[in-house]
Amino acid sequence: MLPRETRTMTMLRELALRNSSTNSIVGNQLKHRHGFHIIRQTCTEFPRKLKKTERKPWVTNINELKRIGRAERKERQIVRERILQPPQNGLLVKELIPVAHQVNADRIQLFTCVSKVAQSIAIYSCSVCGEVHIGHRPHKIRTCNVMGSAASKEHCWRRGAIEHVLPLVESFHLYDRLGRAVSHNERLQVDRIPAILELCVQAGIDLPEYPTRRRVFPAYSISGRVIDFEKRFPKEDAPGKDIYACGFWQKRNNISDDNKSVDMQPCDLQGTAVRGMEAWERMRSGASRLMETYAVQTCGYCSELQVGPKGHRVRNCQAYKHQMRDGQHAWQEATIDDVVPPVYVWHVRDTQSEKPLVNGLKKYYGMLPAVVELFAQAGASVPNDYVVMMREDVAVPEWDEEKLVV
Repeated sequence: MLPRETRTMTMLRELALRNSSTNSIVGNQLKHRHGFHIIRQTCTEFPRKLKKTERKPWVTNINELKRIGRAERKERQIVRERILQPPQNGLLVKELIPVAHQVNADRIQLFTCVSKVAQSIAIYSCSVCGEVHIGHRPHKIRTCNVMGSAASKEHCWRRGAIEHVLPLVESFHLYDRLGRAVSHNERLQVDRIPAILELCVQAGIDLPEYPTRRRVFPAYSISGRVIDFEKRFPKEDAPGKDIYACGFWQKRNNISDDNKSVDMQPCDLQGTAVRGMEAWERMRSGASRLMETYAVQTCGYCSELQVGPKGHRVRNCQAYKHQMRDGQHAWQEATIDDVVPPVYVWHVRDTQSEKPLVNGLKKYYGMLPAVVELFAQAGASVPNDYVVMMREDVAVPEWDEEKLVV
């Protein structure tokens, strides 16, 4: 029999050779044993940040989109009437109207819970690259690698706010979702509202400050052209009712006004975090259900979004090769992360520790969306979808043990 130390080193060498031959290892599980760390492969995978020259992944395969386009062009050559189904014919899907009301209620409750929890847990934001950190001691991880950052790639922290945790993604409000797209000359006249709110409005929510057209009779498609048999401007509707000359700099309905409409009963911090976590999950699941029926378009290179069957014609894209598109956006199907973008932050396990996260051990740290991390530090349980990203099964070594890690 070999000595005990020799057997341990032989086993660690075999594990190192086996792990080095595997290129798909993203996360590791570590356990202490005689001062060493035994590594086991897991399926942890962090979201990859796209480069400026990369396009967002297609929701539908590009070959499938080409096949659908060829079929539609062939269908338009035949002059015949085609019956459309809701919401393509302008009518509402009655089964999704309660879902839209629930998503809007969860959105308001989420902002209220985040504002209350943010009064007790600090939010930091980098003034150079915009990275966000949740917790009292900002991390020391050197990931500030943008133009204008320091040579050491250290972040320049400042106190953040709710918009750093829940970034606001806006969309043009459409009075008629089957009407023409917003032109470039109307970009300062048509209202811009949160995209999640515009999705709820098109799905059945009626807001007096954001009127929308509700059809009684369905529209039809003849040779690919939508024909509306209703009067274009009924007597009860004004011709210019869908356009307001206030511009995007005057917000009639902001986040603070929405928060006032919710009467939150006084309770402890943990109860508020639990309700906020539930509202976050319900809002994302409900919005995903709405997006399966109501189309949402996003630019493949920038964060521009348009709720509706087609994108707008505003030429304000400044992303990769926008000169070749004359500033127009490269529209494609959007996902839930485009409507409600999660801001990923480093996960802090021990909130009571005064030691910040260091750069040398960043490969052992986990990540979470900023909203989930904020509520988790307040005492709420993390949903199962994010448990793997936390890397709780990874043992973070001490500084004197780092050189012993295989």
